Amino acid sequence: MNPNKALWEKGDFTRIAETMRESGTELVSKLGITKDINVLDLGCGDGTTAIPEAKLGANVLGVDIASNLVEAGNKRAETEGLTNCTFQEGDATDLHDLKDQTFDLVVSIFGAMFAPKPFDVASEMVRVTRPGGRIIMGNWIPGDPTLVAQILKISSAYTPPPPEGFISPMLWGVENNVIERFGKAGVAKENISFIKDTFTFKASYPPSELVNNFKTYYGPTMNAFEAAEKNGKSLDLQNELEALFNSQNKSTNKNTTSIPATFLRVTVMR
Repeated sequence: MNPNKALWEKGDFTRIAETMRESGTELVSKLGITKDINVLDLGCGDGTTAIPEAKLGANVLGVDIASNLVEAGNKRAETEGLTNCTFQEGDATDLHDLKDQTFDLVVSIFGAMFAPKPFDVASEMVRVTRPGGRIIMGNWIPGDPTLVAQILKISSAYTPPPPEGFISPMLWGVENNVIERFGKAGVAKENISFIKDTFTFKASYPPSELVNNFKTYYGPTMNAFEAAEKNGKSLDLQNELEALFNSQNKSTNKNTTSIPATFLRVTVMR
């Protein structure tokens, strides 16, 4: 079984996703989505980008490894009255139930980057995209000074080293790796382009509360706190994260949160 299933079913990522809705809609508005195109949203969570894609008239299939997020996505689509948006469980490394060349657009925003076997992920995304279609990924960038890369960097200092053979998801944020992975899947380098973009976490509560939401609901941060607790260092981790969130908060009201995070937007022409 894909080990990520347990990680992303841990906690409740929808609580983090709520702070990402506005940026998700904004990003989707840049993707040139037109009515009736077929979109696969891979590693979709509860629909941060899938729901806005469907609202623009696309036929959207959201696929995620976590059954609780699939259920939450289907509930959101039903609440919004979107009959053109469905969610199902699936593994980005093996989309065996999806036919070749099915989708006009494959989107994965901070989703497929976390799957193991990155070469398999690239191959599967290319396989299910029709010739002339596009793949768009949003990937966090290793060593970037903004929020998410720093959360993961801080957390890693408190957790045991990963198992042998582990490939960091952050390597999807390095252009040469992206070119190599899609190259193995048959995509020419000149058909891959990159732009740095921004996703903003917005909340109607202060940064310290957002830290607590990561601690309580976000699988990787939950694991970091569990490991830190065993070493008597959970307060150190809490303090480091609160300092990070406070220092990066751009809101003029200290009781609300607006934290931008830089990511690599990848466009692959099939």
